[in-house]
Amino acid sequence: MWLVILAFAATIVTALWYSKAENDVYMLKFLSLIFWGTTIMVLVDHVGGYLMEGGEFLELTTEATVLGIVLVITALIVWEVALVLKDPKGVLHKREDGIKTLSSHSDR
Repeated sequence: MWLVILAFAATIVTALWYSKAENDVYMLKFLSLIFWGTTIMVLVDHVGGYLMEGGEFLELTTEATVLGIVLVITALIVWEVALVLKDPKGVLHKREDGIKTLSSHSDR
């Protein structure tokens, strides 16, 4: 189930990134790359486990669903940390190029 959840998240984020590709301020391309990389990694893991051990290819258990949700949350946390560090809108750091930031509005 976690493979399905990750593939679904990767598909949704890729569609969002593609619709905003001209101005990727929020680094959706990076988030899409995280999700597709994780999806491919899990796919290889499932194929390897299926060929070597047999059994089910997709696990339809509560634990597998929770694991998929935890992986999506982890990917979102990594993306948010990268987004905050890049600070594309200059909210955290004042820029010298004249862009108004949140801190410059509070000086009034």
